[in-house]
Amino acid sequence: MGRFIVTGGASGIGRATVDAMLERGDSVGVIDLNPASLEALGAQRPEAVAAGRLVTARADVSSEPEMAAAITGFAEAFGGLDGIVNNAAVGGAFGPLVDLRVEDWDATFAVVTRGVFIGIKQVARILIEQGTGGSIVSVGSAAGMVGDAAPQAYSAAKAAVIHMGRVFGAELAPHRIAVNTVNPGLIETPLNPRGRRRTEESFAAAQPWPEMGRPEHLAQAILFFTDPRTSFITGEVLSVDGGMTAIGHRLGTLMGTNSLQYGVTGMNHGMTGRSAVVHDGREG
Repeated sequence: MGRFIVTGGASGIGRATVDAMLERGDSVGVIDLNPASLEALGAQRPEAVAAGRLVTARADVSSEPEMAAAITGFAEAFGGLDGIVNNAAVGGAFGPLVDLRVEDWDATFAVVTRGVFIGIKQVARILIEQGTGGSIVSVGSAAGMVGDAAPQAYSAAKAAVIHMGRVFGAELAPHRIAVNTVNPGLIETPLNPRGRRRTEESFAAAQPWPEMGRPEHLAQAILFFTDPRTSFITGEVLSVDGGMTAIGHRLGTLMGTNSLQYGVTGMNHGMTGRSAVVHDGREG
């Protein structure tokens, strides 16, 4: 079966994708920054670890040397690669525009956008050398499709991820390497948990579907794009959002994620294990 890498693969959508790929019979290399999550993944899939079908590496996706080392190691362990799922991200900078800090904006793009670029670049190099084609899937976001869906930095960074799928899909097509993007909407993950009444009510108002999506919904979309039978599809964007983008704009206002509603400025590091930072005072 296939040999794939999943970044941010120790939790949420990434973890669901890893599980689905292992069930399909694939070998999977997982890159994550959170050591506790990586340890838990290995402990929960001991049979895959013992069989050499699950290999993990702690790496920062925004660092090309760390990513290159991890990706090369996976290729050597598996005897080659068939693709990568660029899933790692952070919530990123938040707050009103005039108070945002440049370093927080840059840190958001470093993970969300540069991390995807590095993943595509490093795996494409190996796939081109192999001459066997392959599949690259990046996880975008419904926030990257509209102007009022999430903090500005995250939304803009995800828009870049979506467009990278198009430009690199076109560039790599002659090598039979497909590049596609899946756009999640309101998905139940550690960052968007069920059980918070206000969260559930605001999310329900932002989409036609009555329940939040699950990581498994995204995993199945990713399996579709990494199936050799769909290799002729490239440069495409698939929304997995319960019809959220179909109904239009003002998602951020309905969901309570519009940066003007925060009242504070800071940086959300997502599931990396690093704590969120809230800045005191106004920038400038």
